[in-house]
Amino acid sequence: MSADRLLDVTEEQERIRRLERRVQREASARKEAEQLLEQKSLELFSANRKLAGLNATLEQRVEERTQELDRERHRAQEQALHDPLTGLANRFMVRKRLQEAAVCLAGSVTALYLDLDGFKTVNDTLGHPVGDELLCAVAGRLKHNVRESDLVSRVGGDEFVVLRFDNTQPPPATDLPERLVNAIRSPFVIGPHQVFIGTSIGVTSSRALDIDADLLLREADIALYTAKADGRGTWRDFQPEMNVQLLARRRLEADLRLAVAEQQFELAYQPLLQVGNGELTGFEALLRWHHPERGIIPPSEFIPLAEETALIKPLGAWVLEKACRDAATWPAPLKIAINLSPVQFVKNGLVDQVKYALNESGLPAERLELEITESVLLQNSADTLEILKQLRDLGACLSMDDFGTGYSSLSYLRRFPFDKIKIDQSFVRTLADDNGSLEIIRAVVGLGRALNMRVLAEGVETSEQFVALQVEGCHEVQGYLISKPTPLGETWATIAKYSNGERLQSR
Repeated sequence: MSADRLLDVTEEQERIRRLERRVQREASARKEAEQLLEQKSLELFSANRKLAGLNATLEQRVEERTQELDRERHRAQEQALHDPLTGLANRFMVRKRLQEAAVCLAGSVTALYLDLDGFKTVNDTLGHPVGDELLCAVAGRLKHNVRESDLVSRVGGDEFVVLRFDNTQPPPATDLPERLVNAIRSPFVIGPHQVFIGTSIGVTSSRALDIDADLLLREADIALYTAKADGRGTWRDFQPEMNVQLLARRRLEADLRLAVAEQQFELAYQPLLQVGNGELTGFEALLRWHHPERGIIPPSEFIPLAEETALIKPLGAWVLEKACRDAATWPAPLKIAINLSPVQFVKNGLVDQVKYALNESGLPAERLELEITESVLLQNSADTLEILKQLRDLGACLSMDDFGTGYSSLSYLRRFPFDKIKIDQSFVRTLADDNGSLEIIRAVVGLGRALNMRVLAEGVETSEQFVALQVEGCHEVQGYLISKPTPLGETWATIAKYSNGERLQSR
């Protein structure tokens, strides 16, 4: 084979080898590409699965959050219409239901506006946690004593409104107000405390089609004020003339505030007489208000108002100081008896006031007698007991006033350090009526003797009453038979009268 031919063959073989290598490289590249494509496809599939999972999770979370927002919105709506403490409806719910009744109800709506009597004292003496529990307990009793269709609501601190919807006009007669008064009057047990409160209720009704929510609640509120002014623990139906009474009460409150600031008050003194020997033992200080326009205003009219507005605190402090100063001028051992209001026991300060009155006047503590009504003891609190013990430690005498007219309990007399029991004048006044008053007085005197406590009867107006009390062993008396309350200057005539040996003799 020629050299040229051999060269051509060699080149052709080289070209074939290059082509084979090229084919191999392309095949290898295609295989790598196919592998890469397969890998990327797998990665894309995996990514798609993850994305689908994420989408499902996101959709679930969106749905859950939407449901949560719906629940929160529902809770917010519920909270906007309900009292968070008691769970009762609130004032907004009351208005909502009244608006609905005006559209949907063909009958009548009765509104009962309740205010708790004595709740502030509980809150101040036993603390807000006990007060909160008491409000919840009151809510439970109210719901227990109404129909399922009635709306019970808390519209203020210790204020409640009950709405009763009826299909008749006028609404049927009901004993609901009286039932609610009795339900709240029963004692509450809050932890270790037995708590006594009451309620006053104002009642008004309206045709559903004529409902004005503001007017309906205002009328019930005005009737409530009348119930409180009539002694509390009762209920009153709204009458148009109550508007006039409310305005008069507000004027009286304004006048009372001015009277306290300007000291428009005086003290009158009624003698206390020892039954056995007829000797004068002291005087009781009685508060008098000489209104510049209305003249003398009875204590029964302004004392409850002073207690409700807390004006009794500065007024009570003034009485302590004035009575002690006046009594310090009398010959020893004549005592001065001073009434204390339950409000004066709230948030303490009373012991310091008594100390100041004694120190400023120079009156020996053993000549001071402090009269306390049973309502002071109804809360049965450790604070009240401690205050009474501190007053006793000062040397003052303690007397339970109006015994037998409230929640009389022997436990009070065993637990609290009293020196004297005062029999209310209502029992003395009816001694001759044969209605059990004599037996009650006999029992109280026996109780005092057993507990080593003196017994005083107030309201003695006749010799027959005096003789009966003398026979039963009563220690002291006071009343018009001995003397009406007199100004300080006239007490000296009484002192001189009994110092000269004159005695009250039985017939």
